[in-house]
Amino acid sequence: MRDSHFPIQVTGTHEVLGACPHDCPDTCSLVTTVQDGVATKVQGNPAHRHTDGALCTKVSRYTERTYHLERILHPLKRSGPKGAGQFEPVSWDVALTDIAQRLQAIVNRGPEAAQAILPYSFAGTMGLVQGDGMAERFFHQLGASLLNRTICASAGSEGLTQTLGGKVGMRVEFFAESKLIIIWGSNSITSNLHFWRYAQVAKRNGAKLICIDPRKSETADKCHEHIALLPGTDAALALGLMHELVQNDWLDHDYLQRYTLGWDALRARALQWPPERTAQVCGIPSEQVRALARDYGGCLQRKEPAAIRMNYGLQRVHGGGNAVRAIACLPALIGAWRHRAGGVLLSSSSQFPVNTKALERPDLLAGRTPRTINMVTIGDDLLRPASPEFGPAIEAVVVYNSNPVAVAPESAKVAAGFAREDLFTVLLEHFQTDTADYADYILPATTQLEHWDIHLSYGHTDVLLNQPAIAPLGEAKSNTQIFRELAQRMGLSDPCFTDSDLTMCRAAYGDAVDFEMLLKHGYATLPVAEAPFAQGGFPTPSGRCEFFSARLQAQGQDGLPDHVPNHEAVGTSSEFPLAMISPPARNFLNSTFVNVKSLRDMEGEPILEMHASDAQSRAIRSGDVVRVFNRRGEYRCKAVVSSRARAGVVNGMGLWWRKLGLAGTNVNQLTSQKLTDMGQGPTFYDCLVEVEAVAGINVNTK
Repeated sequence: MRDSHFPIQVTGTHEVLGACPHDCPDTCSLVTTVQDGVATKVQGNPAHRHTDGALCTKVSRYTERTYHLERILHPLKRSGPKGAGQFEPVSWDVALTDIAQRLQAIVNRGPEAAQAILPYSFAGTMGLVQGDGMAERFFHQLGASLLNRTICASAGSEGLTQTLGGKVGMRVEFFAESKLIIIWGSNSITSNLHFWRYAQVAKRNGAKLICIDPRKSETADKCHEHIALLPGTDAALALGLMHELVQNDWLDHDYLQRYTLGWDALRARALQWPPERTAQVCGIPSEQVRALARDYGGCLQRKEPAAIRMNYGLQRVHGGGNAVRAIACLPALIGAWRHRAGGVLLSSSSQFPVNTKALERPDLLAGRTPRTINMVTIGDDLLRPASPEFGPAIEAVVVYNSNPVAVAPESAKVAAGFAREDLFTVLLEHFQTDTADYADYILPATTQLEHWDIHLSYGHTDVLLNQPAIAPLGEAKSNTQIFRELAQRMGLSDPCFTDSDLTMCRAAYGDAVDFEMLLKHGYATLPVAEAPFAQGGFPTPSGRCEFFSARLQAQGQDGLPDHVPNHEAVGTSSEFPLAMISPPARNFLNSTFVNVKSLRDMEGEPILEMHASDAQSRAIRSGDVVRVFNRRGEYRCKAVVSSRARAGVVNGMGLWWRKLGLAGTNVNQLTSQKLTDMGQGPTFYDCLVEVEAVAGINVNTK
């Protein structure tokens, strides 16, 4: 056991159990080998069944990231213009004293003014302690603006909650027993490797794998069938599938009667979606709709388990919440939930009994109700003046676990907002990212190998503990310690600001999880039923799978799932005729790992995948530098004419740091700040563009 009272072993060779902190459903258990105080190797824990000794390429190189020559190890203060990336070293005392005084001056003007302070963070670490534990306590005490952390999954989370009652679903390990696996909106080989291992077991045992994705991904290559629908048409396909299930009576009428709500209304809606209409909207052959229904309905006839693995790509469009709702309804139609290897999984995170109140202490708000800023609209909000509707202009931003200048949509506005001379920006970071170039202070943060943390997962149902393997490098401090020291300098006297990281790790689950087991093994499995909804019991208000949501209707929305067209649907603009999606590059994770040279060398350079017909009509060849543009901006990258792109859709593989792009921008120069139908999420994959070759430039070396 190690915390500040237990010195880290610095002699000899030993292994330390940890957890991968990154934004991935796999949440792997790690084993770090340490020799004389230096981490020499990071491996997957073979004793953890979901990790099974295997890591993705990114995390297996975690020591390269931790010991990177460009890692920031001392506090830095801006010495040049914002955006220029010019800094000088300062002491921790100078940095923290100045930051505390600047924030205190805002707070001293009163509760309304305190909302001019904004925290901005997301999933640079998924840890419950280093994520938003101590930080939320700090900002609650100040009365700062609240942040609506929507940038990844909020539309799908809301859609799932309105249908199943929470972020719940089948257990991932039982996909290995399924006879039909539909991988919907996920490149699992890249973004959900350990689920893919279960799917491969099922495939070897005779299961059919179907991939539904606008892009012919690496996962699609390995499936029996690929359905390349247009972006934002997933709900239409789900409704078309329902139509065929109804028409052919491939329905579990007993399950529908006992365990669902609103079937008659959903049935009527599904009958409006024959295969021909579905195919026209989705841009696919009508026979693909019929064949999908035969495969899915056939599992009911043969009493075989059918499973759907959704991921978050499909909900990053205007109708993303409705799309997840429609897909989440499907297992109940054929009674797939009766099998432990049947049902659907998008996220398992609601099954974790996290004591959020103990970690984040919302009681410190003491009755205040600060405004909430949506992190997706940070570009507009940083440029917004004070008004009665908005409140005070944002004067100070504290960024941690995020890189908004690279990852937030419509990034020209984001960069312009952070370039404001009157905006005070503090960044907790490992490297000089795009956002760091605009900071007034960069504070060196510890990596996962250097601090305590505790984790849930959104892809399995094991709690993981991370123990520090090495002492913090240089002058790096954990996020929690930085906020503790800021609280001390600002005179925040609540005892919670002295809680150690180990204390917070213990508080995260309280008595719901055996902490001694976590210390010994690195993980603990939650007691989740093998087939949780075999007899209903959904965590909805009715206890049923809610095809019809009274809660949505009360909000003025359609109580039934429906196809909601994209804000920028294919065929609605002659000026910008191509849809663009921006799926993650295989060797990066959001904007993390982009500066790890070995991974960047594997990735190559920023590319745009184009279908041959779209490239030919624009006289574009593989290797050409192209200008991808719309009214929000332009982005330059290398074109790759590829069968991975379907006609009418281009794939801007992301997410590169802007400064490492060909012209100082990345794909988010083109994405919009428009929001989803529910959950106020981003619409990254709801984006129309045009593409043209940049005259005289071809970088193809083949």
